[in-house]
Amino acid sequence: MNQRIYTQLQEKKQRGQKSFAVLIDPDKVHVTAVDQLVKLSVDAKVDYFLVGGSLVISNHLDEVVQQIKTTCDIPVILFPGSPSQVSKYADALLYLSLISGRNPELLIGQHVISAPFVKQSGLEIISTGYMVVDGGAPTTVSYISNASPLPADKNEIAMCTAMAGEMLGMKVIYMDAGSGAKRSITESMIQSVAQQIEVPLIIGGGITDPEKAYRNCKAGADVIVIGNAIEKDISLIKEMAAAIHSVPVKA
Repeated sequence: MNQRIYTQLQEKKQRGQKSFAVLIDPDKVHVTAVDQLVKLSVDAKVDYFLVGGSLVISNHLDEVVQQIKTTCDIPVILFPGSPSQVSKYADALLYLSLISGRNPELLIGQHVISAPFVKQSGLEIISTGYMVVDGGAPTTVSYISNASPLPADKNEIAMCTAMAGEMLGMKVIYMDAGSGAKRSITESMIQSVAQQIEVPLIIGGGITDPEKAYRNCKAGADVIVIGNAIEKDISLIKEMAAAIHSVPVKA
C-alpha cells in the first residue's frame, strides 16, 4: 500500500521540520472560492490541505478536492467526520479513531462498516488516534460523538491517551480543540504528549495567530492545522506559514 505522505510526515518529524495544513470544510467554502484559497496557499508554501468536517451536509466534497488537485501540487488529505466523507480524488485519508472518548462506534464501529469502501477507494490510509481536548466551547464532534472532551488542564490524561494510541498502532496522533474553540491546546499539554510518543503529532483548534502556531511547534507539534481563523481572514495564510516554517530544523 502506498505510504508516500506518511513517510514524508515521518521524515519531516525526524528532521524537526514543521508543517502547515489548511483545513477546508466543504460546507463553508464554495467551489468558486477555492481558487483564491489555493493560490494564497501555494504562494505561502502550505504543506497540506485537509478537507472535511464534522457533518459535510453539502455535496461539494468531490468538487472541492478536484478543484484543488487541478490547480496545485499540494497534497490533499481527507479529514472525515463520517464514513461517507471519502473522495477517491484525494491523496490520503486520516482514518480517525476517537481515542479520547468512550463511544465504541467512533473507536471501531463505524470503521467496520466503512472498511470495504475505504479500501476500495485506493487512498493512502493513515490510521489516526484522534483526541478532542476541551477548547472552552461546545463542538460538533463532541455533540455527535456523545463523548466528553479531555480536560484542558489534565496533561497526564492526554499523555497516557496518546501513548496508548501509539502502542495500539496508530500512525499519527491528532489533538484537536475543535472548530471555533475559545482556547487552543496548551503548550504544556503538547509538550507532555510530544515527549512520550514517536509518531507525528498534529495539533488543531483555536489557533488564531502566528505566534501561537510558532509556540505550538516549539512545544512539539509536527503539523499545525488551521481552518476557522482562515475562514474569517484568508490573508492569515501567509503569516501562519511563515511562523510555522521559521521553527529551526535539527542540524
